[in-house]
Amino acid sequence: MPDTPDDTVFHAGEQALQRQDGSREHLARLGARIVRDALPEAHQAFFAQLPLLVLGAADARGQPWCGLLEGAPGFVHAPEASSLRVDALPGADDPLGACLRPHADVGMLGIELDTRRRNRVNGQVLELDAKGFGVRVEQSFGNCPRYIQLREPRTQDSPLEARPPLRAARLQGEAAALVRRADTLFIATHVARGQSGVGVGAGADASHRGGRSGFVQVDAEGARLAWAEFPGNRYFNTLGNLLLEPRAGLVFPDFASGDLVHVAGRAEILDGAAAAAALGGAERAVLLHVEQVIHRPAALSRRWRLLEYSPHLGG
Repeated sequence: MPDTPDDTVFHAGEQALQRQDGSREHLARLGARIVRDALPEAHQAFFAQLPLLVLGAADARGQPWCGLLEGAPGFVHAPEASSLRVDALPGADDPLGACLRPHADVGMLGIELDTRRRNRVNGQVLELDAKGFGVRVEQSFGNCPRYIQLREPRTQDSPLEARPPLRAARLQGEAAALVRRADTLFIATHVARGQSGVGVGAGADASHRGGRSGFVQVDAEGARLAWAEFPGNRYFNTLGNLLLEPRAGLVFPDFASGDLVHVAGRAEILDGAAAAAALGGAERAVLLHVEQVIHRPAALSRRWRLLEYSPHLGG
């Protein structure tokens, strides 16, 4: 149950981690003012100028997948404050294609790589057609620019021909190398509506994680990967979902080549000594047991050049 009458946005998993963190009382008071059920005008304008959208959703088996959609600015727009329209669809080899259907839960992250701005929208698919899909907005909230690497669009002489996707049960070869050098990942999580004890806030979510190249560690077999959880907004949207439903979908972009590596698996949240042992002193970490890998070469049409790491990463 919510802690106060004003707390109508955070579910049981998020609340549990907020209590552990000591931020529960503060967020219980502010929750409904932080997370809105419609898009403010500033967020409507923000989404309309994006060339890139992060999308997360779950397939028929409940496995979340995460991916990136592209288009000319305006391909994402708000017909009204309560909905978003996306005039793009996942490619034929994108696992997100099997996740989009009417009434499906979706999490969307709008991110500007060249300004470090980002905003989140969670909701349900209203309609799906040959050109794209509409989403009913249920949660709209901003995120700080922390841990986002600054990038600028890079001119590309000619489009690269996409090669067939490579599928495996473990990270290996080029896919493993891409993940080991990545400085950015996006993660999708999902808690089914009506799940016992969840209450408000169930559905899909898409979020960002960033660090210096190599911040994600992959074991020798490519069966497990792990990263440290840096301090953030303390909402615990991703970790709160994982506490209730450990399945997650990750996508690792190589912004220079356009390659994408999708990873699906089951996550463990590590705290205290377990996190420190796994990642050399981290207070909290995520360990993902890899179950499926899809490497999609040259899946992105745009290329981006790294300008600088986030100043919050130090060093």
